[in-house]
Amino acid sequence: AMVAPKEVARNKVKAILSETTTPYRYQQFASTMHPIDTLQDNFAVRTGWPDVMMRLAAVLHAKNVHPSRAVVLLPYAQLMQEARAAWADYSKSQDQHSAFVPRFETTMNWVKSMPGFVASAQDIQMDVALDVLTAAGLLQRAGLAAQQHLLAGRLVEAAWSVAKLAAAQPPANRLAWGADKAKDLGSSMVSEPLVLELAIARIALVWAAASGYPTDSLFDAEPELLVVIDGFQSEALVEALKKQFAERMASIQLKAPAHHGRVALHTAQDLEDEAHLSAACVLAHLQAGRSPVALIAQDRVLTRRVHAMLAGQGVALRDETGWKLSTTRAAATLMALLAAAAWDASTDSVLDWLKNAPAFDAKQVATAETALRKIGCRTWRAVPADQPDIEPVAMQVAALRTLLQAARPLADWLGALRSVLQFTAQWEPLANDVAGMAVLAALHMDQGIEPIQHAISANNPRMGLQDFTTWVNQALESSSFAPPHPPVAQVVILPLSQLLGRPMQAVVLPGCDEIRLSVSPEPPGQWTPAQRALLGLPLRQELADAQRTAWNYALTAPHLDVLWRLSEGGERLMPSGFVQELQLQQPTPLTADIRTGRTVQIKPTPQPMPSGQALAIHKLSASAYEDLRRCPYRFFALRQLKLQEVDELESELGKRDFGNWLHLLLNRFHEALKKTPADDTPAQKAMINVAADEATRSLGLSAEEFLPFAAIWPRVRDGYLDWLATHQASGAVYTEGEVWKNMPLGKLTLVGKIDRIDLMPDGRRVVIDYKTEAQDTTQARINDAGEDTQLAFYAALLEDDLLAAAYVNLGEKKPTKTYEQFEIVELRDDLIGGILSDMEQIADGAKLPALGEGKACEYCAARGLCRKDFWTV
Repeated sequence: AMVAPKEVARNKVKAILSETTTPYRYQQFASTMHPIDTLQDNFAVRTGWPDVMMRLAAVLHAKNVHPSRAVVLLPYAQLMQEARAAWADYSKSQDQHSAFVPRFETTMNWVKSMPGFVASAQDIQMDVALDVLTAAGLLQRAGLAAQQHLLAGRLVEAAWSVAKLAAAQPPANRLAWGADKAKDLGSSMVSEPLVLELAIARIALVWAAASGYPTDSLFDAEPELLVVIDGFQSEALVEALKKQFAERMASIQLKAPAHHGRVALHTAQDLEDEAHLSAACVLAHLQAGRSPVALIAQDRVLTRRVHAMLAGQGVALRDETGWKLSTTRAAATLMALLAAAAWDASTDSVLDWLKNAPAFDAKQVATAETALRKIGCRTWRAVPADQPDIEPVAMQVAALRTLLQAARPLADWLGALRSVLQFTAQWEPLANDVAGMAVLAALHMDQGIEPIQHAISANNPRMGLQDFTTWVNQALESSSFAPPHPPVAQVVILPLSQLLGRPMQAVVLPGCDEIRLSVSPEPPGQWTPAQRALLGLPLRQELADAQRTAWNYALTAPHLDVLWRLSEGGERLMPSGFVQELQLQQPTPLTADIRTGRTVQIKPTPQPMPSGQALAIHKLSASAYEDLRRCPYRFFALRQLKLQEVDELESELGKRDFGNWLHLLLNRFHEALKKTPADDTPAQKAMINVAADEATRSLGLSAEEFLPFAAIWPRVRDGYLDWLATHQASGAVYTEGEVWKNMPLGKLTLVGKIDRIDLMPDGRRVVIDYKTEAQDTTQARINDAGEDTQLAFYAALLEDDLLAAAYVNLGEKKPTKTYEQFEIVELRDDLIGGILSDMEQIADGAKLPALGEGKACEYCAARGLCRKDFWTV
């Protein structure tokens, strides 16, 4: 006999009811049932929802509950709109266009309709800015005041993880639950090294058990029916509500289709390649008309990179995961101010703040920066504020830094911070920026200081600047920022756990390697497996089961792209165990690279050959002429155009700093020796040590950073004093050092600073230049006298016809040694002739090509300008 379609539908509904519900009579809600098979076609876009709506209607019908009096709990908020749309489609299919809609809620959204909850000052607020203060107070009372700054963050993390379990306990039973758990909590942590861990665990548990929670009102709610739509992983609060409502509750599983969609496997070489490939997969789906596309956020660094690529292509994105608030520009602006206020703030950090504070004059800041880089002042407290170029900025900075130096209560800190932000014109940009408003809200500064004063009335500790900066950093690090969503998104960025029930036309799942998509995830937090089992926290196996369920659900997407990188940090990476299992079950070849090649027209970069005719040369130094000899283009760029690299204030000390220090101390030593002669070695050693200390202070060198050079100084000093004794025995007498000399040469003036000039018994003057390089390098200078211009140039600064010149190499491993340049007068005359000839050619418009040869290019400030690496010759 033929069975009527409606009867088939009713039989299916009876089967559903037998699995999920028990009879419970409430107000009658009549409904006309239609075959489920017909409904499946109407809900083809919303995977899994047709079955859920049919089961929901069946439960309401069986329990005689009107839809408006039922609450349907969903796993997460993004499903609320999907559920309402699914119910509307179901009602339409049942010819009930005016049907009532159940209350589709999440636990947190449901709480909003309940009477207002007012937390006490000691409750867990789930707000790190407040909770870290309470945690510090609890640690003090527990006798751990000395470790409170170190342990407060860990205590908050532990308390937050336990708070989810505590909130799942009925308020009347919570304290007893906490007491029972505390008895056995430390059974596995009895050893001495674990004392602090045990203290944190117990305090966290007591804190969580003694707190009230906004969700407490849910235990007093009285819906006629509570229906729970289960997600990939159960939640403690939801499970507690199931027990609370007993027969007034039903569970429905949002099931995925039994079949798998099309799966494409892609491999990438590294993170950047994986990001490019992920973006290409998303664009390919959009070009094929598949929208929206789900981009799964397994790796936040990679996801941010893909986000930037897609945004650059004009794709409308909705990022549901967001990123740390501390990484936003608004947070960086605030932290730059606090870094600049520190007593030991570096000059770079203060300059960084000044450049981002609109209240400061940009020209004055630029002028002060130029002067500071010339001085090489690394810390702001050592800045010479009396210099004309620095004084205007230094005075303003000093006044503002003073406002943020003294210790004070937290509420006063926030008031002072707001005042400084307003004075520097940084407050308004923050208040008018989306991320800036989130920063101010995280610090409870968005509504003035009064609300935070009330919230921290019981925990308003007196803080120094460093403690306050740590508190601000913790608040920003723990907060997330999600940019405003477009009205209609083509791409939705979401975690794998929130893919359930989303109407995605395609899914792009990068980060499917053994690290980011582990088959057995590591449980978060500091709890041991035994403690997790005792408290009821999810165990590793539960997390693994939830991960597998989410993976299996992703495989049901109509189109799924699975991507992983083959290497990271030079180490090879394996695909996730899920991917390996899929390849074993369904051997699938790797998809060819979907990125299409693009032909780029070659644009050769010719070797530059400028002319310096229009740039008159009035002064010439030895180093400038050396540049001309080595590479004419370097001379053109650095000497005629006067382009220079910006000196780094925070760079590490190097061999050049050691050389500058030696030049300064030797000059001070010989000037002192000239005034107070001393022939014995002990006296000279004492004098040179004094000169070394004076040079260190004068250059502002850090003792810690200068330690490697200070370690070799005694050997260099002793070797130099031995050389000096021999040198003086030959009759040489020191006359002057570190002296600037000028020599007119037609329209040109030769300029230079000579390290040292001695006078010999025969009346000859000796030009000496100190070197700290390898002795083989110095010997090469002497051997190739025609190419070495330095000593000959210094000789040209003197009019003497009887002259000597030498390099003095202060060896670190070998004794100090003299390398005399013979026939220096002839070399000087040849050099002068060459200079005149070269300057005449430049004035006549001779080309100044970039030679791009030898060591001249290895350390050249103009290399990025001449673009040697891109020449096509």
